[in-house]
Amino acid sequence: MSVIDKFSLTDRTALVTGATRGLGRAFARALAEAGADVIVHGRDAEAAAEVVAEIESIGRRAWVVLGDLTERAGVERVVAESIAAAGHLDILINNAGACIHRPALEVTDDEWSHVVDTNLTALWRMSQTVGAHMVERGTGSIVNVGSISAQIVNRPQMQPAYNASKAAVHHLTKSLAAEWAPSGVRVNAVAPGYIKTDMSPVDEPRFQRYWIEDSAQQRYATPDEVSPSVVFLASDAASFMSGTILVVDGGYTLF
Repeated sequence: MSVIDKFSLTDRTALVTGATRGLGRAFARALAEAGADVIVHGRDAEAAAEVVAEIESIGRRAWVVLGDLTERAGVERVVAESIAAAGHLDILINNAGACIHRPALEVTDDEWSHVVDTNLTALWRMSQTVGAHMVERGTGSIVNVGSISAQIVNRPQMQPAYNASKAAVHHLTKSLAAEWAPSGVRVNAVAPGYIKTDMSPVDEPRFQRYWIEDSAQQRYATPDEVSPSVVFLASDAASFMSGTILVVDGGYTLF
């Protein structure tokens, strides 16, 4: 097998959560470009149909599975529908996420729960449910979407719930990797820096001083600059990697 062949995902099936916009949409397309068939998860049926059309236009199969992941019943239904549609799952990209900018003394219980339930608990339940399927098959790759916010305290905005949830995602990634490695299942994470998406208003002048000028490359990234790292971690090119947190941040965390 050549080096390039190791990056191929031909004939594998990937489930991408939160795949209807932003990073998730870019990840879904990139996986398809690498050869994977893709289950597009989200809550917006129209947006999901657009992503499916993009994937099918490059010659891969795609399916829409809608659902709320903050309840276990929803997770189990999404996974069951995905396996029923595709036959099996080789790759899980845990991308769905939420963020609230709020100083710690102003964060409500509902806001805390929303962020932690979306970023951490839903990811845990998805990993546990899909992980059982992968462990039984003796193969699989899970890629969690973490953040540099797991390693730093962002400024000028305060976001304690988000930071705590992503730090937990990073350590959960290592815990699952250690437990499932003997069963042939790899678990890694990508930790993006500031990326231009709906969730990250990188163009707003009030953030330029801290988000852009403090970065070694002094710029933000676009989602398609993170996608190759996700493809890499999902592929056989990363076959000897598990429990790795791959930082993609333009050098932001160097300082």
